[in-house]
Amino acid sequence: MNLLLDTHVALWAIADSPRLVSKARELIESPRATVWISAATIWEIAIKHGLGRGDMPVSAEDAVRFFQQSGYRFLSIEPEHVAAVGDLAAHHADPFDRMLVAQAMVEPMRLITHDPLVARYSDTIIRI
Repeated sequence: MNLLLDTHVALWAIADSPRLVSKARELIESPRATVWISAATIWEIAIKHGLGRGDMPVSAEDAVRFFQQSGYRFLSIEPEHVAAVGDLAAHHADPFDRMLVAQAMVEPMRLITHDPLVARYSDTIIRI
């Protein structure tokens, strides 16, 4: 199963945070799972960490290294992903989250998120 992690879930996973619920941890650690991190997630971390936001505790460079060490794969942003953003309902205004939803729907992948607004896009999105 291809799993795409939203930014917070990805950071909780590499930090072994107690905020990562057991359901998500089991999915991520399953031998049947291929875990993906979007270029949009790295971009979001870079921007928000650079602004000094407390919810982005690591730099983009460190995050990339931690994701690689965890065996996660990276998903580039393709023109089809960008075009699919335009077809999304207006449930959520965050451009990073909208890109993750579009990528998950185009590929297809199961997106894991903690955000109830993101989960409204599709029943294939896993809300934790």
